[in-house]
Amino acid sequence: MYCTIPQRDERVMDYSGWNIFETQFDPAELHHKETLFTLGNGYLGTRGSFEEGYPNASAATMINGVYDDVPVMHTELVNCPDWLPLTVYIGSDRFCLNQGEILEYQRQLDLRWGIVSRDVLWRSPSGHTVKFHFERMISMADDHALVLYCQITPIDFTGAIALEASINGNIDNHGVKHWDWLEQGGSNNQAWLHQRCIHSEIELGMAFQLACSEATPVKFTGNPGTPTLTTSFQAQPGKTVTLEKIVTVFTSLEVNQPVAAAQERLASLPSYSTLLAAHGAVWDELWQDCDIAIAGDSTAQVAVRYNLFQLLAAAPRHNNRVSIPAKTLSGFAYRGHVFWDTEVFIVPFFTFTQPQIARNLLSYRYHTLEGARRKAQAAGYEGAMFAWESANTGDEVTPRWVFGPDGEPVRIWCGDIEVHINSDIAYAVWHYWQATRDDDWMQREGAEIILDTAVFWGSRVEWNSDRQRYEIRDVIGPDENHERVDNNTFTNRMAQWHLEIALTVYDWLQQHYPEKATELAQKLDIRPERIKRWSHIIRYMLVAQPTDTEVIEQFEGFFDLEDIDWQDYQWRTQSMQAILGVEGTNEKQILKQPDILMLLYLLRDQPLRTEMSAQQRRQLLQANWNYYTPRTDHTYGSSLGPAIHAILACELDDPAAAYEHFMRAALVDIKDVRGNAAEGVHAASAGGVWQAVIAGFAGVRLTEAGPVVERSHLPSNWTRLQFQLQWQQQWYKFDISPDAVLMTTHKPEASETYSEELNQVRPNRTLSDRCPITPLRGVIFDLDGVLTDTSEYHYLAWKQLADEIGIAFDRQANEQMRGLSRRDSLLHMLGDRAVSEAQLQEMMVRKNSYYEQLIHNLTPADLLPGALDLLDELQAADIKVAIGSSSKNARLVCQRLGIAERLNAIADGYSVEHHKPAPDVFLYAAQQLGLQPHECLVVEDAGSGVAAGLAAGMWVLGLGPVERVGHAHLVRDNLAGLEWQQLVVDLEQSQMLVCRD
Repeated sequence: MYCTIPQRDERVMDYSGWNIFETQFDPAELHHKETLFTLGNGYLGTRGSFEEGYPNASAATMINGVYDDVPVMHTELVNCPDWLPLTVYIGSDRFCLNQGEILEYQRQLDLRWGIVSRDVLWRSPSGHTVKFHFERMISMADDHALVLYCQITPIDFTGAIALEASINGNIDNHGVKHWDWLEQGGSNNQAWLHQRCIHSEIELGMAFQLACSEATPVKFTGNPGTPTLTTSFQAQPGKTVTLEKIVTVFTSLEVNQPVAAAQERLASLPSYSTLLAAHGAVWDELWQDCDIAIAGDSTAQVAVRYNLFQLLAAAPRHNNRVSIPAKTLSGFAYRGHVFWDTEVFIVPFFTFTQPQIARNLLSYRYHTLEGARRKAQAAGYEGAMFAWESANTGDEVTPRWVFGPDGEPVRIWCGDIEVHINSDIAYAVWHYWQATRDDDWMQREGAEIILDTAVFWGSRVEWNSDRQRYEIRDVIGPDENHERVDNNTFTNRMAQWHLEIALTVYDWLQQHYPEKATELAQKLDIRPERIKRWSHIIRYMLVAQPTDTEVIEQFEGFFDLEDIDWQDYQWRTQSMQAILGVEGTNEKQILKQPDILMLLYLLRDQPLRTEMSAQQRRQLLQANWNYYTPRTDHTYGSSLGPAIHAILACELDDPAAAYEHFMRAALVDIKDVRGNAAEGVHAASAGGVWQAVIAGFAGVRLTEAGPVVERSHLPSNWTRLQFQLQWQQQWYKFDISPDAVLMTTHKPEASETYSEELNQVRPNRTLSDRCPITPLRGVIFDLDGVLTDTSEYHYLAWKQLADEIGIAFDRQANEQMRGLSRRDSLLHMLGDRAVSEAQLQEMMVRKNSYYEQLIHNLTPADLLPGALDLLDELQAADIKVAIGSSSKNARLVCQRLGIAERLNAIADGYSVEHHKPAPDVFLYAAQQLGLQPHECLVVEDAGSGVAAGLAAGMWVLGLGPVERVGHAHLVRDNLAGLEWQQLVVDLEQSQMLVCRD
C-alpha cells in the first residue's frame, strides 16, 4: 500500500488569533503533531493521533494519577485504553493516510473552545473519492465525557461504507504492559471495557456509544481488550452521513465501580451539540480570566494562547491529589513525573488567574508529605525532603540508572542530591499565600509544608568550623550540567531564604492560629532550640558574594572550570551534554540553565540578603548576565531557561534579546524548535511564557498594595497588550500600549452581584431630554437573521416535527415564531393541544436533532452580506463582540461559520433561564465582556430581541422592516455596507437616545 501526498509547500502550518492549522500532512512530523494537537481537561489528556490510526503512531490517553510500577524506573503514568479508534471501509479499502491519495488536507486546533478538527478529501486505492470531517472534544464541563464526531460525504460513487468504532485496551507504554483485561460487553449501540493495572491494581471502566444519522443497525463485536461497535450504510454521492462516538471513563481512584459509573454517565449524556455548548461555556469563563491579548504580532499571540491552553488543559480543577507532570498529559517523557517545573514555572500563572487550581497543585505536595518524610529518613535527615521526581505517593521515583547513547548505564544523581526542590515548593506556597491571603489553606496545609521542609534544611547543612559558616555540600543546582558540587549558590541562598520565611510563618501561626502552632510544634518537633538554630543558620549560611566584577560564582570551583569556544559547535543539533558526555560537560563552563540568573529572578528584591538600591541590583544583574548568558546552551539545553532570560533581558532594557529568548520558549512546541516536541508538551516553558509576558514585557511588579507596572518593555511590533491578574480577591486589568498604561480594578464579587440582575426584567426607560451617546465598547449580535440565516433549517426541522405530530405548519406559521426560544416556539406551534412535560421535552429534543443535522452543513459562505466585514472592523477598532442568542446551538453555529475567533463571548440558550423579550441573555453577554449595559449595542432582527435589548438598557440596532424592529434606536435593512464609525455617528444623530443614570 502507498499514499500519494501533495507536493510540500513552505507553509504547512498557519495561525490565527485562536487557531493553529496544519495545512499539509507530513508523516515525518507525525509524533510532533500528535503532541501539538493534544487535548485535555485536567482529568485526562489525549495525544493528537488519528482516529483511523497510522503506522508507528504514538497514541496515548493518560489519566492523571493512574500510575503503575515499572522495573528500574520505579513508576510511570499509564497509557490508558485508546478511545479514538474509528475505522472506515470504503468498499474493500480501509481509510488511512498511508494509502490512497490525499487530495486536500487540513487539521485545526481551536484554542478558544478546545476542539481538534480535521478535513480530508481522500481518494481510495479503488478510485472512490470521499470527504471526511472529524472533530474531537474532551469535555471541560464533564471530566469523564469524551466525544468524537465524524461526517462522511461520498463524492463520486455509490456503494457500501462500513464503520467500526472501538476502544483499544491492548496498549502499552513503549513496550511495557500495564493492563490486565477483566471483562467487556455490549448491547444495542453501546459497549464497555473493564481493565486493571497490573501492579497498582487501579481499575478502569470505559463505556461508549455510536450513533449514525442513517439509523442503521449497530452490532457489538470485538476481541478481548477491543470492544467494537459496527454498522454500515449505502453511500450516495453528495449525501453526508454523520457519526457521533461518545465515550465515558472512570477509574477506581474516583469510584468503587468504574464500569457501572461509566455506563450510568453515558446513559445521562445529551447529544454532541449540547455537550459542546457546555464545554465551550467553561472555556469561555477560563479565557475571560486567563487570556493575554497581543496586538501587532499574530505569531506571538497564537503562541502565547497555545501555551496557556495546554496549561489549562492539564490543570486538575477538581482534584488536589494530583499535579501537572513535566510533559503534562501529552507524552511519555519523564514518565508522567512531577518536578519543580510545576511550582516555580506553572503555579504562578494559576496563582494570579485561577487561584483555586494553584491551591490544588500545592495541596498535592501537602498530600505527598509522608513520601517526602520517608525520603528524608532514608537519607539520614530530619523533616521532609521532597522527591525530585514525584508520582502518586511523593516517594522518590527518579531512576538511579539510565542507559546512555552507547548502551552503558549512567548514574542519575538528581533524586539523591538535587535538594533545592524543597525551597522551590516553599517559594510557591509562600507566594500563593501572599497573592491570595488564603489564610485558611495556609494554616491547614501550607504552613506544614514550609515548616517540615525547613526542618530538613536544619539537618542537611554542615557547620565548617574553619570558615565559621554553614555549608551544603554534594548537591546539584538547577544547572544539571554540573553534578555533586559544593555550596551551590542557588541552593544555599534559597535554603537561607526558606528558613527566613519559615520563622515568619511560625510566628504568624502563633499569633493567629495558636492551636495549630502547638499542633505542628508537637508533630514536627519544633522546639525553641530548633528555632534558635534556624536563626543561626540564616546568619551564618555560606552564600557566595559578588567578585570585584560583580559576578557571583555559581558554586565553589566553577570559575576554575574550562571555557569553550562555542563557535566550534555551531553545527550541532543536540545538547552539549549529549556531545561531550556527562563527565565532559561537568568539567567545563557550559550551563544547561544559569543558576545565578534564576536566583536573581526569584529573589529579585534581595538576592543576597543584603540591602541594595535599584541601581545596585541592576549592576549586579548586568554583570552576571554578561558572564553567564554566553556560557548557556540556549538552543538545546534546558527549555526552562529561555523564558527567564526574556524577563531578565527586559529588566536590562534589551527588548531584542528578550524577544529572541521569548519566542524560543513560546514556539518550543508549535515549531518543535528543540527537536523533542514529540515527547510531549514543555509544561514549564509554557508557564515561563506567561511569566515572560507579565513580569518581562508588561513589567508587572508585586507590591503590598497590589500589582503595578513599573516600566513596560513591549517588543517593537507589539502595539497593545491586555491581560488581568487576581491579587487578594481583587482583579487588576491591564491595558498597555507603547505610550500608555491603563489599570482598572474590580472585586470578583462584583460580577456575582451583577449577575443577580439577570433574573430581573427591567423596563425600557426613556426620558424626554436628550443626551450624547455613551462611548460604545461592545456589540452583542443576535445570530439567526443577523449574522447568518438558519431560518430555513429551523423551518425544515419544525416542519418535520409538525408533520410527525400531525400539526399543519407552513412558512407563515414559522415567521410568527421568530425570536422565540425553542420551548416558546413549540408551545406556540402546539396552540391549545395539551401535552405532558415529558412529551414537550421529547419533542424539543427531536426538533433539535433534526436542526443539528442540518446546520452541520453551514460554512463561512453562509454569513450574511456585510457580517464578516463588520466583525473585522470591530476587531480592528478594539470593540468587544459577543453573541446574544436564545439558540442552544449558537456555539456550534459560530464554529461552523468560522467566526469563533472574532468573538469575545457567547451568551446562548444555556446561559440564562429567562429568554427574550427578557433582557437576561444580553445582560449576561455584557457581564462576560466586562462591560456595563450602556456601553453595549445590540444588533437584532426580531421584535422580541429589540425589546430585550431596550429592557437591558442597551443601545439597539434593528435589522428588518420598521413594523418589526421599529422600536430600536436605529433601523437598517441589513448589515451590507454598514461601517462602524458611521453607525456611531448615526446613533449620535438619532433622536431616539436614552439617558442613563
